Amino acid sequence: MRLKVSHRTTYRYDHPVSYGLQELRLTPKSRAEQQVLSWQTHIEGARKEAEFDDQHMNHVMLLSISDDAEIVVTSHGEVETSDKSGVVGRHQGFAPLWLFRRPTDLTRAGNLTRKLAGGLPHEYPDELPRMHELSRRIRESVDYLTGQTDAETTAEMALEQGQGVCQDHAHIFLAAARGMGMPARYVSGYLMMDDRVDQDATHAWAEAHLDGIGWVGFDISNGISPDERYIRVATGLDYREAAPISGLRYGDHGKENLSVDIQVQQQ
Repeated sequence: MRLKVSHRTTYRYDHPVSYGLQELRLTPKSRAEQQVLSWQTHIEGARKEAEFDDQHMNHVMLLSISDDAEIVVTSHGEVETSDKSGVVGRHQGFAPLWLFRRPTDLTRAGNLTRKLAGGLPHEYPDELPRMHELSRRIRESVDYLTGQTDAETTAEMALEQGQGVCQDHAHIFLAAARGMGMPARYVSGYLMMDDRVDQDATHAWAEAHLDGIGWVGFDISNGISPDERYIRVATGLDYREAAPISGLRYGDHGKENLSVDIQVQQQ
């Protein structure tokens, strides 16, 4: 399937930002399940300082901001995708596999996480059915509802609320899988919706590393493994390492207004 993506992010401030730095992880890479046919990123109100691949082999663009009150980042391109039933395959990158067993502040397992995953290794000794069952339990425990959580919401907090979005579902999966000793990572990217073209956020899911298979994806929010409608862009230990845009700013720039406009459609 050939997918066309347009992703525009606009930051507006009451006063010009005296200085800031931003990291962009917006460029997908060609892999077994996807071939990038074309991809471009345009920057307004900021300057590109460097480009590099991070420890997860994500392509990163570093921007500097100086005396601008509006920053616009636009990415667009086409990607040819195929359905691999969520299987990404062998581990690659500079980060060792054992690192993905390590909890982070957003994915630290607490009592609720341990209760959710209770008995799974014994009930499902095979890893693949176990991860699908974990995905099902998370989806039943945390209703998908926007506006109830934010980028700082932990896996345990989302379980306590019983509400969240794809980011929260992925963080709970990571916390539970790592609690069982399995390497797991966060994935950010795009999903072509069946009922709409326009979207206001990127999508997120999780991957677990299974013996004899490698990395396998689980979209907890939709109850499936990623197929040809998905484009993988960045991976990390949690959202913070795979966020499309992250950074810091200095100075009194007043209120920040953020708008995100995304279109994903079959070409």
